[in-house]
Amino acid sequence: MPRSTHNMTENNNKVSFQFISEPSDVNYGGKVHGGMVMKWIDQTAYTCARTWAGTYCVTVYVGGIRFYKPISIGDVIRIDAHVIHTGSTSIHIAVDVFSRSFSEPEFEKKTHCVIVFVSVDADGKPVPVKKWVPETEQDKQLEMYALKLKKLREQIEVEMKPFF
Repeated sequence: MPRSTHNMTENNNKVSFQFISEPSDVNYGGKVHGGMVMKWIDQTAYTCARTWAGTYCVTVYVGGIRFYKPISIGDVIRIDAHVIHTGSTSIHIAVDVFSRSFSEPEFEKKTHCVIVFVSVDADGKPVPVKKWVPETEQDKQLEMYALKLKKLREQIEVEMKPFF
């Protein structure tokens, strides 16, 4: 995402990218292609996870991606990613995608998802990450959300086991 900028908070648990969607991002319906939005989400979330972990991270799960509304070509895009839970080697990142036209003062939420990364060493083996501790009530609610999603993933895995 060479046309983007990002800012990290002091405790390195949040990142925000802003840029303008380009004509090459278009789908057949004239809006931004969903695959492009997914690429932006992955890049922003990876930056957040890598900054938190201080090591290379690999994506192990992308879930619950929800496209609320389409994004127009030429819109200003803002993608916010923040740590909402850490395991021993995993980092759970919530990602929200917003957009606005230049004529609108406010961003509107367009997409949301949660991505889980695992911190790995040079051999690809998981390594411990520092613990994220929620400080605000909203942080605590987001961590509970992450834990609920984790439990749902585990249930789905059990249900799908006969098919693997």
